Amino acid sequence: MNSWFNRLAAVSLISLLFLCLSWELWLAPLRPGGSMLALKALPLLLPLFGILRGKRYTHQWTSMLSLAYVAEGLVRAASDEGTSQILAMAEIITATGLFAGCLGHARVTAPSRAVKAAD
Repeated sequence: MNSWFNRLAAVSLISLLFLCLSWELWLAPLRPGGSMLALKALPLLLPLFGILRGKRYTHQWTSMLSLAYVAEGLVRAASDEGTSQILAMAEIITATGLFAGCLGHARVTAPSRAVKAAD
């Protein structure tokens, strides 16, 4: 079952991955030429295949992972200026989309929902 929430989570995860890399390597790095902060994209690779396959457990723990990116975006939106601040707002929106997609998918694929549907 490939729910709308799963597609939202997959698109948000891939978008967040590319946003983090492009932000720290090209668009507005902390240092000219890119920074090691681009490594923040690595944890996003861990749930990639589970999200693409619609695994419920992966969606559950990825929802918690996405909150770290929301928090980082909030801090940098408040402290940075210019392009970096705009990218931080984009990170907040994308990570929130990931959070909502993961929670929605976990909810619609809950085993208790399957039991209720059978009744």
